[in-house]
Amino acid sequence: MKRVFITGATGFVGQHLVRRSSELGYALSAGVRDKARAASKLPAGIAVFPFDLDGDIDGAALEDCSCVIHLAAQVHLKKPTAQELDAYSTRNAAATAALAEAAARQGVRRFVFLSSIKVNGEQTYDRPIRHDDVPAPLDAYGRSKLQAEQALAEIASRAGMDFVVIRSPLVYGAGVKANFLALLRWVHKGIPLPLSGLSNKRSLVAVGNLVDLLLRCVEHPDASNQVFLAADGEDLSTSELLRRIGEALRRPARLFPVRVDVLERVARLIGKADEARRLCGSLQVDASRTRRVLDWSPPIAVDEELQNTADHFLRSLRT
Repeated sequence: MKRVFITGATGFVGQHLVRRSSELGYALSAGVRDKARAASKLPAGIAVFPFDLDGDIDGAALEDCSCVIHLAAQVHLKKPTAQELDAYSTRNAAATAALAEAAARQGVRRFVFLSSIKVNGEQTYDRPIRHDDVPAPLDAYGRSKLQAEQALAEIASRAGMDFVVIRSPLVYGAGVKANFLALLRWVHKGIPLPLSGLSNKRSLVAVGNLVDLLLRCVEHPDASNQVFLAADGEDLSTSELLRRIGEALRRPARLFPVRVDVLERVARLIGKADEARRLCGSLQVDASRTRRVLDWSPPIAVDEELQNTADHFLRSLRT
């Protein structure tokens, strides 16, 4: 039986990945920051090891593992200090390199790294992002993910270990946090939003689809030493996304029109320019090569995962 070591196992994506991996019969080891918390987050029978992006790697966690799936990361900080900006590089790039070195020493065959589409930039205009586009990260998080990719590729090449990089856009699904959770709350509370009629297009990826892709990359021979982009394949405007969230929540999204330039001007005045860009701008991902090379298609439709997301959110309000 193949053993897989998963970092960030108690996180949003990690919990879904562990659950699905267990269902498929993988032997699992989990790297977590808090072992006590892991007991309530992970299925029984999984070997749990401490894993901290600032600490050393316990070599025992990688024994007999054929693959590492590295999810753990320092995620976005809204207004990072200079010290926190340095932490991106340390916790994302340096920690990935250290884990890759440890994996190579233990004879791990393949290292699958969850990166970010932010490696390619923040917005698209005339065409979607493609896998072979020149990286153009605009913030510290995106730069740290690119640094991690580059370090992994160098270490894997030197050690003869396969690597796979998956660049993902915004992930949604049951238990989602951060910006997507804010959208759920806005719609559920019936807050009027000046976002009607937006014609932008954004690629998303359902957590079930991302998990399926990660597991496809564990063993597929053509995944070796490749960079893949993840996406559902159905791009949505912010207006359409909010309307579909409302349908899933059984509460209509209360949208009204305001010109995009007005929204952006007001957002800059109140220090919310980045948030306005994400809501009003486009960020499209061309994942056709991923589908072709890996003979993969997303198993979950957008509306199905949105319903899963909404149902989990509503259950959380009752507990």
